[in-house]
Amino acid sequence: MKIAINKCYGGFGVSKAIYDELGIKWDEYGYIDNESFGIESNNFYEYRKHPKLIAAIEKIGEKDASGNLADVRVVNIPDGVEWEIEDYDGIETIHESHRSW
Repeated sequence: MKIAINKCYGGFGVSKAIYDELGIKWDEYGYIDNESFGIESNNFYEYRKHPKLIAAIEKIGEKDASGNLADVRVVNIPDGVEWEIEDYDGIETIHESHRSW
């Protein structure tokens, strides 16, 4: 499964080129979310695996897909893995979900 994440300080954001490719009205910031794709989910990051988003990033290229304060990357994880995105000052990593107390 492919998932889009941010790999620099700042936070996940995409360029106007991604908005144009997806046919979404540009918000001048690049902050898309589940609502942008009509997704109703408790997983805040569900849209990050949306096939249209992944295809748009791969078509345009990660550098040109990245927003002003972002370094968007598409990473591949094994299918069937329950995952979550960890964030440290905007730098994201994907971890397999597990229990913690």
